[in-house]
Amino acid sequence: MLQEALEQSMDIGILGTLGLYSLSTVAYVCFLFMQKKGMHRYGVWLLLAGFAVHSLSIGYRTFMSGHIPVNTLRDTLSFAAWAVAGVFLLFHHRYRLKIMGIFAAPLAAVIMAVVATMPVTTMAAKPMLKSIWLVAHVTFIFVGEAGLALACGLGVLYLTQEKAIKSKKPGFFFRRLPSLDQLDTAGYGCILGGFLMMTLGLIMGVVYAKAIWGRFWSWDPKEVWSGITWLLYAAMIHMRLSVGWQGRRSAIMAILGFATVLFTFLGVNLFLSGHHGEFTR
Repeated sequence: MLQEALEQSMDIGILGTLGLYSLSTVAYVCFLFMQKKGMHRYGVWLLLAGFAVHSLSIGYRTFMSGHIPVNTLRDTLSFAAWAVAGVFLLFHHRYRLKIMGIFAAPLAAVIMAVVATMPVTTMAAKPMLKSIWLVAHVTFIFVGEAGLALACGLGVLYLTQEKAIKSKKPGFFFRRLPSLDQLDTAGYGCILGGFLMMTLGLIMGVVYAKAIWGRFWSWDPKEVWSGITWLLYAAMIHMRLSVGWQGRRSAIMAILGFATVLFTFLGVNLFLSGHHGEFTR
């Protein structure tokens, strides 16, 4: 009975969330072309509604199973989409860049569409999943990576706007995108926030590793690539503060940095073996 209830909650939660994220995407696309404030408001509210449904679904599954639902690839991707939507809503409140939704809403919708096509994989709950350190580690890491994803999106928008300006012909994007300074400032804010959350997540992960595997560091491929990613963003922030790396260079590094994040998140599990595979089978 418990298993049936969990599967039903998964299906309802995923489909409801996917529908709202998709409608938000449609509203943002309409806003991009029509530039009507009403479309933007619909986009934000629909994304907020999707985030609320998504949160309730994850919360319900956590309560029913007794652990945070991140022990399969399907669950992990769903958690990633939840983090993207939540972090976007926070940064939208902070920077008020309406155009950010044209990247965040489709990203969350696409991830949930992939989740909806994946078969339900039931795995017995393991003691290693019932740890407050795991909850903290996963939450901080995914929130951090969501911030870095938004920084990547803003980097793409920066390069698009820069190209439009250099062409000396006001075009479609020139009239619809914010100034380069606004995009650069918001992108750097996303990188700083994402880096801070990722740092806290790695610290929690080290503590969790010691509690579960008896050692802080084991040179697992996921650990190695997480360290490489952390160093890359640390260097990026250092170069901005010390020698003024910003603008185009910062945008390009934000895109390259997120490519490293994606490889650490998915590529390592697909192409390399390690004990983190326990969470994404």
